[in-house]
Amino acid sequence: MSTLSVSQVRLRARQYLVLTKPRVTQLAVFCAVIGMFLAAPGLPRLDTVIFATLGIWLLAAAAFAVNCLIEQQVDARMARTRHRATASGEITAAQTLATSGVLGGLGMFVLYHWVNPLTMWLTFATFVGYAIIYTVILKPRTPQNIVIGGLSGAMPPALGWAAVADAVPAQAWLLVLIIFIWTPPHFWALALYRSDDYANAGLPMLPVTHGDRFTRLHILLYSFALFGTTLLPYVIRMSGLLYLVSAVALGAVFVGYAWKLYREYSEALARKTFKFSILYLALLFGALLLDHWVLVF
Repeated sequence: MSTLSVSQVRLRARQYLVLTKPRVTQLAVFCAVIGMFLAAPGLPRLDTVIFATLGIWLLAAAAFAVNCLIEQQVDARMARTRHRATASGEITAAQTLATSGVLGGLGMFVLYHWVNPLTMWLTFATFVGYAIIYTVILKPRTPQNIVIGGLSGAMPPALGWAAVADAVPAQAWLLVLIIFIWTPPHFWALALYRSDDYANAGLPMLPVTHGDRFTRLHILLYSFALFGTTLLPYVIRMSGLLYLVSAVALGAVFVGYAWKLYREYSEALARKTFKFSILYLALLFGALLLDHWVLVF
């Protein structure tokens, strides 16, 4: 095999990897793993964690591949996404569907046979919610798309909890609620500095339909709602002081970003807010896990 053909194989492999939106998938799987560890009174079984993580990752990757296929015309009109192989036509619709089918099928097989059927069906419902309900129905029709469709993206902790406990109690749904409230300010910060892209693509994102100041106000309001929601694990005695201090500190920074963004907009600040929102969620759930281990051990 020539050097050129090796480069081509690597390029094509990377193009397929991009279809699965690996950075978004990593955050989703991370939240699912946190749910797995919180569901166990001690440490969960290692084989359950491994197979559940693999199955959830495979189905999430399949959903993102379908998303890229459905939005290939939209992606071609946006600077942020026009490099995707589906947008340029380098990967065909049939190839994308085959990739999604293989990934999704493997994911369902792994979850059903080596985790439990509840986790498989919940993860499959999340796949349908994101790939079909959000992408096909909500995203092109309403500026509240990310709010209504955010439930599918908020499901990973419940999926992880179900994998270990074979049940989804109120504590798991509280974690889902936190991500559900976090999603709009997180995504709208991105939409603010990408509003021209969304306008060119014909997508009714909130900054496009209602303007940037209206969007900034909603980011601020949701950041206050998020601050209050993240205190609930402590209120219901799901967590202790370590988590409470972390949630208050992280929430104060998040609200601070939102307040500055509302008072005086700049693209640089919107980018910082978006990037911090990702770090915020990872640190918040990490603090929840550390607090859980302190309480258990």
